[in-house]
Amino acid sequence: MAIHLSTAPCCWGVDDVNNPDLPPWRQVLGEAAAAGYRGVELGPYGYLPLDTQILNPALKEHGLHIVAGTIFDDLVSPANLPQLLRQTHAICGLLQQLPPLGAQSGQRFGGPYLVIIDWGHDERDYAAGHSDRAPRLDDARWNAMMTHIRALAALAWDTYGIRAVIHPHAGGYIEFADELARLVDDIPHEVAGLCLDTGHLYYAGMDPLASLRTYAQRLDYLHFKDIDPAVFDQVSTEHIRFFAACARGVMCPIGRGVIDYPALHGLLLELGYQGCITVEQERDPRNTSTSLDDVAASRAYLSRIGFQGQKESS
Repeated sequence: MAIHLSTAPCCWGVDDVNNPDLPPWRQVLGEAAAAGYRGVELGPYGYLPLDTQILNPALKEHGLHIVAGTIFDDLVSPANLPQLLRQTHAICGLLQQLPPLGAQSGQRFGGPYLVIIDWGHDERDYAAGHSDRAPRLDDARWNAMMTHIRALAALAWDTYGIRAVIHPHAGGYIEFADELARLVDDIPHEVAGLCLDTGHLYYAGMDPLASLRTYAQRLDYLHFKDIDPAVFDQVSTEHIRFFAACARGVMCPIGRGVIDYPALHGLLLELGYQGCITVEQERDPRNTSTSLDDVAASRAYLSRIGFQGQKESS
């Protein structure tokens, strides 16, 4: 199987573009390249420049390509749909102008991808990881969210040729096993694929291996994270926002946490997964002094367990 190992700005604490403590985007690109990655995500809308005349030379300088852009926003509220469509136009318009990743043999859709994530609801943020106490959307609001996702995915594909993938995310209205199953029933694979994230699956009470096996035929893109079990057990007892838990260190370098990555490697071989895997580790942006070491350690660990023989783009 051919795997492109990439990373993302969230490893440097970049999740909210309005956060005044974010590191400079050029630093993130430089450290991603220094850690040995050749791919990186755009991060949240507006973090990396949307101007190709600025972004392309910076990517070329560091030998990087863009594997995905992200919509990380309220997918539920009808009033937010115009803003979501504007983001889709801007992100996909940029992705279309960047060098394509192309599809590997056996891969259904080549990158780059548009990752769609629901976010921005206090009532779910504080219930992240707790299926029993997290409120669910009623049918009308759920169906509205599905309509919005279909509109974004259609715009991305029909206008720009960019494949949309939906990412269940801790603290959003698509997080838990019942919501993932309902999503797959409501959004056909021809409309959008899945980007499953091992860390978010575990945080939401799901077995990452079992989930990847169950949804293998819908899987177009993967995120790898790991979770520190001691921190996870601690924050699970608190009334805490998801990114506050990340600031406490609930996400750790891959191989140092609870997720069985050797078993995941074997599963991906069995499934014949082709394409991209992005390594992530959310944190507080005021704590980026170890970001380079951590993303390098994650990549080195993945190499030690068998990913070193798999192909990356240059």
